[in-house]
Amino acid sequence: MTATTGFLTAQAARLADDYRRLRATTRTLVDGLDPEVAALQSMPWASPAKWHLAHTSWFFEQFVLRAVRGPAHVPFDDRYATIFNSYYEQVGSAWPREQRGLLARPDLATVRRYREWTDDHMLALLGDDCLPRALAERIELGLHHEQQHQELLLTDLKHLLSLQPDAPAYRARPESVRIAPQGRPSRLRWASCPGGLQKFGAGAAGFAFDAERPRHQRWLDPFLLGERLVTNAEFRQFIEDGGYQRPALWLSEGWSVRTQQGWTAPLYWRGDQPGLHFTLGGLQPIDPDAPVVHVSFYEADAYARWAGARLPTEFEWEAAASQLPVRGPFVESNLLAAPAAPPGPSGRLQQVYGVAWQWTRSAYEPYPGFEPLPGALGEYNGKFMANQYVLRGGSCVTPEGHVRATYRNFFNADARWQFTGIRLAKDCRK
Repeated sequence: MTATTGFLTAQAARLADDYRRLRATTRTLVDGLDPEVAALQSMPWASPAKWHLAHTSWFFEQFVLRAVRGPAHVPFDDRYATIFNSYYEQVGSAWPREQRGLLARPDLATVRRYREWTDDHMLALLGDDCLPRALAERIELGLHHEQQHQELLLTDLKHLLSLQPDAPAYRARPESVRIAPQGRPSRLRWASCPGGLQKFGAGAAGFAFDAERPRHQRWLDPFLLGERLVTNAEFRQFIEDGGYQRPALWLSEGWSVRTQQGWTAPLYWRGDQPGLHFTLGGLQPIDPDAPVVHVSFYEADAYARWAGARLPTEFEWEAAASQLPVRGPFVESNLLAAPAAPPGPSGRLQQVYGVAWQWTRSAYEPYPGFEPLPGALGEYNGKFMANQYVLRGGSCVTPEGHVRATYRNFFNADARWQFTGIRLAKDCRK
């Protein structure tokens, strides 16, 4: 066996282990879920849990199994090529996103069989000692795609359950989620970050999405970052000071959206039940010291202006975060809620990873020299580089091992159903 063959064999074995583990994690997320709940869609931007389960299998069937077998591929069901395609126009038509909740068939049991069928074929392929490098990279992309949908499955379920009259819990609330005593949190402190010419983006080694590359240089002026995320208590002060009624604090489009949609507080705060918000553990008291989450870019920007600060750029965030280990209360912690920051020494950033996605003021646009992946997989990221803002850091429902300092999430400015929070920034005074 040559050294190259040995490397590919070891890579296939690692991918097979990762595949088994991540696919089992997805199964765990839907264990005990009622078929009726799994089939429902709460809004056009969300998808039914059943659809997430099938789409992630379709991804492996379409971009791995079909690519290997070509015309000899026999699909599990011909109809799935359309109904579980999300937006890959180059491989065929897709079922309308806003109508995914109308799909009574296949039922949840059939979708589970589809996943088992896909797993059998994928693991047989991963047992091949001659796995080509390009195919291995495509499978790794599929695994990170699965992790993205694990998070979306939870955030979509949270939105769906919040609309039910009995406000049911997805999981029992862990005792480790603290409710702090009422009172003002400690004053926000600032971490000083040096400027200069620095490199950003992912390098050649290791997995990264195409939107994270190429690595390139940018100049940063010195800046300050809030040591922790903005808390519920701090955001409540913004509300009590009329933050949602003062147009001077808002971008014009944000004020228009706020008015049209009647925003008066973060998503899931219950106006009819003051002090409560909906969580994946059902209705719970709002922890004043926990980070505020489920706010849009517009709300984050308005709060920053009210606080005499601004949102960081994605490059300021990356420059600071790249110095820190990627550790946090990711979904494996089973908190399923953004916890309060523990006491820490001054000058050190906290809650960087795995707590809440942090809005930046940076538009989601290509890096200099950006090249999308070839073929239909090039539609994964590049086609969305318009009218979106970048978020960084991951959240409490992001899978561990999925994010890194260079990871660029993106959403529309009015999106609120993800675990999105606020980290403030300031220019250094000259």
